[in-house]
Amino acid sequence: PENLLLASKLKGAAVKLADFGLAIEVQGDEQAWFGVVLYILLVGYPPFWDEDQHKLYQQIKAGAYDFPSPEWDTVTPEAKNLINQMLTINPAKRITADQALKHPWVCQRSTVASMMHRQETVECLRKFNARRKLKGAILTTMLVTRNFSVGRQHTSPAATTSTAALASE
Repeated sequence: PENLLLASKLKGAAVKLADFGLAIEVQGDEQAWFGVVLYILLVGYPPFWDEDQHKLYQQIKAGAYDFPSPEWDTVTPEAKNLINQMLTINPAKRITADQALKHPWVCQRSTVASMMHRQETVECLRKFNARRKLKGAILTTMLVTRNFSVGRQHTSPAATTSTAALASE
């Protein structure tokens, strides 16, 4: 979500995917993550999620995702069909970017967009990002605390005494 930018502040502005110079150029069958981006844009959270990184990777490799209620109840079958085609595990069977642009859901986007209000998606996205940032802050705090504790254990009593003596001078 941090890499999605609006081209302008105008209503209906184009959404652009930015890499800030860190990503490699996408080639041919490497377009699987576009399905993940579309999934997130529609409901505000990713198709694959688990606190356990090993389980998360297993979900991704198996293509194990679903369209749970209530978030997906208002999403059209055409949108779900496009996501299914974009998240196909086998690259040879996965829809290409050109094919995705010709998909009925994309071609009918003006009528699809007017049929639904996605405020709940924005709220889900905010909650997901807040949870992700909180987890990062907790992990950072744990790491700093651990490093501080390890550093204190390695400080000898003599060094502590001499440091205290210097500080009092």
